[in-house]
Amino acid sequence: MPTLKLGIPKGSLEDATIQLFARAGFNIYTSTRSYFPTIDDPEISCMLIRAQEMARYVADGILDAGLTGQDWIAEQQATPVRRSNGTLEPDSMTVVPITELTYAKQSFGKVRWVLAVPEESRFREPCDLEGCTIATELVRATEAYFARLGVKVTVEFSWGATEVKPPVLADAIVEVTETGSSLRANRLRILDTVMESTTQLIASQGAARDPWKRTKIDNIALLLRAAIEAQGRVGLMLNVRRADLAGVLALLPALQRPTISPLSDDDWVALNTIVDEKTVRDLIPRLKAAAAQGIVEYPLNKIVV
Repeated sequence: MPTLKLGIPKGSLEDATIQLFARAGFNIYTSTRSYFPTIDDPEISCMLIRAQEMARYVADGILDAGLTGQDWIAEQQATPVRRSNGTLEPDSMTVVPITELTYAKQSFGKVRWVLAVPEESRFREPCDLEGCTIATELVRATEAYFARLGVKVTVEFSWGATEVKPPVLADAIVEVTETGSSLRANRLRILDTVMESTTQLIASQGAARDPWKRTKIDNIALLLRAAIEAQGRVGLMLNVRRADLAGVLALLPALQRPTISPLSDDDWVALNTIVDEKTVRDLIPRLKAAAAQGIVEYPLNKIVV
């Protein structure tokens, strides 16, 4: 039986990734003593790899596919070259981008790498850092950022605890943030966003060319996107008299359009729709007041659009 070698990011994205796979229908079981989680799909073998290294192992073909941030793909310089007409140069690809998965360790969305300085410092704009030292884990991307601005700085690799380094060990830092709370706690002020990043599902060139592996990867991508699409949404089913249908429809937002089905009593119809979970507590009383009956709210695991 053919097997797809899949890299799961170890560290801050690990729990969110495993939860996402569970919603997509794949149960991954980890052990503190092993870097090889088990998964309830005999066609997949998993390996835990730091997100910072994932692109390199996928590019080398050691892994067929993996999940990592766009930031670490850029840092490893494992990115395709674009032709002048916007198309990708196949031979230049070190990894093949499959799909963007907009989730992060704390929330489903993007993370930012920001340029930050001490609150009381004299620096107000990135150009003020000419000749200064910047500490970061994202060395190459930071160097490229300042090169684009034409600002000469020294970028030093930080092994961790980057927020505590200014102003003694560095003049500024480039650090990843979702909420900015850690930066504020360390009395740091954001000057600019260096880059935004989302998690990417990537494949090796060999796996992308292999029909079975590419189909398997595309199917995984479909289910992961469907699980993300369902995040924060619920389904609603209800019954309503045809005479009251227009009033109920006016209250119902929908992913596309509500599904309306006839019931055995010709005077009644059933409605099925998808709504944002945060709106349900206000919506249900309004539906009831509009003469809807038999209202049922149910959770969603996946939405395929």
